[in-house]
Amino acid sequence: MTTIDAHQHFWDPAKAHYPWMTPEVEPLRRRFGPDDLAPLLEECGIERSIVVQARSDLNETRELLDIAGHCGFVAGVVGWVDLTCNGVGDAIDSLAASPYGHLLVGIRHQVEDEADIDWLLRPDVLRGLKEVNERNLTYDLLIKPRHLDTAAMVVRRMPTLRFIVDHIAKPPIATGVLQPWASGIEELAQAPNVWCKLSGMVTEADIEWSPVQLAPYLNCVVEAFGPSRIMFGSDWPVSTLRGTYAEVLTGTRDALPLLSKAELDGVFGLNAAQAYCLV
Repeated sequence: MTTIDAHQHFWDPAKAHYPWMTPEVEPLRRRFGPDDLAPLLEECGIERSIVVQARSDLNETRELLDIAGHCGFVAGVVGWVDLTCNGVGDAIDSLAASPYGHLLVGIRHQVEDEADIDWLLRPDVLRGLKEVNERNLTYDLLIKPRHLDTAAMVVRRMPTLRFIVDHIAKPPIATGVLQPWASGIEELAQAPNVWCKLSGMVTEADIEWSPVQLAPYLNCVVEAFGPSRIMFGSDWPVSTLRGTYAEVLTGTRDALPLLSKAELDGVFGLNAAQAYCLV
């Protein structure tokens, strides 16, 4: 069984601007590359990973594809294209035609930063998502609880496009409040073409977080999606704001409800391979 971290990042702020890197996340404002992650994966027994875009720039996606092509453990790249432009299909095709374009497995946009809460329902965005679907790529949903109703409408409109919710849609874990997030997640999970990443949770929790604090949220996600449509993601290096790679991995595993070995194999590898159509 291949183990997979379904969500991690690489970046170098010395070479490009990341608007979300505010003073509050100053420790992240340095280069994080494959040489930093490789020993952590080896230590924790994780064999492969999915690297995910961190800025809205085609050049970053090209750079990530090149890194992935020269890095033995990266199984796929979730990149960025402008879904609203008329040439979105051509942009995706250009990425796919690059030397390591076969490693492009998905597309993502930082929907959480859009002022329009219904951005996903815009006609130009829906047209762009259709182009993603036609190329058999996934679409990662980077959303917050306020976007769940809109996301549920979009996934029903596009039943053949594989969607993956990042960071369990960022509920307010530090507060311990479940609603209305839990109801929104349950509604979104009704669509069989949607998966959910168990990622980004520790940065929504208290600084002194514990698996006990994560458990109610993971229980909701497992109940809503079932064990076959959830997957572990470290969200490294963002997760370093709250703990080591090993602490995040162990904390996620400990916070899960009781699952069989086969189900855990899915959560920590096979489910991501299926959702991203990894070879």
